[in-house]
Amino acid sequence: MRKFQNLLSSLFLILLLVFSTTNVLAQTAATSEKLAPTLSTTEQESSKQVKTELIKEITTKLTDPEMEGRGTATPGGERAAKYIAEQFQKLGLKPLGDKDSYLQSIKFNSREITSESVLELGQTQLKHVENFGVLFPQPDKDVNVTGEIVFVGHGISAPEVNHDDFANIDVKGKIVVILSGRPKNLTIPEKYNSQRAFFNNLISRGAAGAIITSFGGSSISSIAEFLARPKLVAADAKTNFSFQIPLILADDLTIEKLIAGGELTLAQLKEKAQNNEYISFSTKNNLTIKIKVKTSEALASNVVGLLEGSDSKLKEEAIVYSAHYDAYGKKADGTIYPGAADNALGVATVISIAEAFTKSRPKRSVIFLAVTAEEMGLIGSEYWVNHPTWPLEKISANINYDGIGVETYGPVKRITGFGMEYSNLGDLMQEVTLATGGTVFADPFPEEKVFYRSDHFSFVRKGVPAIMLLGAPDGDEKETIARARKFLSTDYHKPTDTIKADWNWEGPRQLGAVGFLMGLRLANSDKMAEWKPNTEFNHPRGTDLKTE
Repeated sequence: MRKFQNLLSSLFLILLLVFSTTNVLAQTAATSEKLAPTLSTTEQESSKQVKTELIKEITTKLTDPEMEGRGTATPGGERAAKYIAEQFQKLGLKPLGDKDSYLQSIKFNSREITSESVLELGQTQLKHVENFGVLFPQPDKDVNVTGEIVFVGHGISAPEVNHDDFANIDVKGKIVVILSGRPKNLTIPEKYNSQRAFFNNLISRGAAGAIITSFGGSSISSIAEFLARPKLVAADAKTNFSFQIPLILADDLTIEKLIAGGELTLAQLKEKAQNNEYISFSTKNNLTIKIKVKTSEALASNVVGLLEGSDSKLKEEAIVYSAHYDAYGKKADGTIYPGAADNALGVATVISIAEAFTKSRPKRSVIFLAVTAEEMGLIGSEYWVNHPTWPLEKISANINYDGIGVETYGPVKRITGFGMEYSNLGDLMQEVTLATGGTVFADPFPEEKVFYRSDHFSFVRKGVPAIMLLGAPDGDEKETIARARKFLSTDYHKPTDTIKADWNWEGPRQLGAVGFLMGLRLANSDKMAEWKPNTEFNHPRGTDLKTE
């Protein structure tokens, strides 16, 4: 799953709240008694076709050393793409890539931030990776900008809630320092919560650059090392918002140096910002950002297969299942990042769902999309929605699988869907989950914006209702939370994200079955999925989401 500085904490907090709170859908118990959701006999039998054995087999194959961590635009990544295409072919899916192929080729420009990059504060030089990292979108050529440093709290300007960190301060031509996160007890309208909206706000105000604190002020060396590795940007400019100003990630020690001379310490500023106090000020310090970039070109592929619907009319419309197959690849020293939980498991689940659909004869068509370059910034899924191999206006919904493998901790009994509140996919997920004996929880930590961080959001931007499923088991809550915490600290985006001996493969099958049944009902419904009328994501399929 794609991450920036605070996503590790986000996922942990989601798990913590899922297990430690009562059901946040307070009506669930009453609903389950009143509506008594059930599965039809056909649905019960069909869902059994989501097979544990196939999920395990494909996850194992995708994490094999020959796949070399499935890095985007690497030999291992292309081997993984061809393997997935072979699975689609075995299932009898029709190719839906380029020219009767399962593969949709994407041209990339490769950018690598080199060790020569520095921050110069007077006579002090702050080192790349050790003191800071360069966030997305990264530059495609060398950068050398100098500006006065201004501190702007959380960097939020939301007139609807009477909050403006940019009030009474001019940031044009200056370098802004911004705290990650949001003030407590302040609900920010959704349109300000995406990375794109945040970035565009800085550009419109004329900022020369931005430096963002790491979540919790922790060390940035691990993520900075990842950010320093070669990154890919689709050559087609429509696919991603391009570099305009440098976005820098720094830890608290670096931030303290940048804002030195003010009346308050960084800790005091954080406390006031959390209490929704206005704390923006000019530091009178000047900073030079020097970024050195090495560029090249590369190719990678999405993998797309189609199961044609059985109804002569409804087969013109489709449901899309997605999961990213890329991981972190292989380092120069030969170290491989297998990406078992994130996200070989998700791809395997989608392929098992595909097998189940081949035995169910749905009325609508079903598309299975394994995308590349998710870890680079959702590039593969954004490319597909900008170059769709099926008309976007005829796509009912997207169901996405991406996560950290919590579903392997035991039989899945608790499910949340990121984005469930925005469309009737949430209602459908609740019905299916209750009918299969599970419990539904709403996103317990929406301010961390997980909804914006995986491939389903590329569909949302194009008007297609979408949801990402995450499942967790019943049982000892403390034990599950401790296990998730350990994974995030020791395995996540690391060479140790491997298949574990104690994985319970029934959990992924159950989460897959819920997604399968959701898609089956959608495929056989008289209507396509619908946005909730009052959500800001409610815009026509095939059109761009307005973020202003």
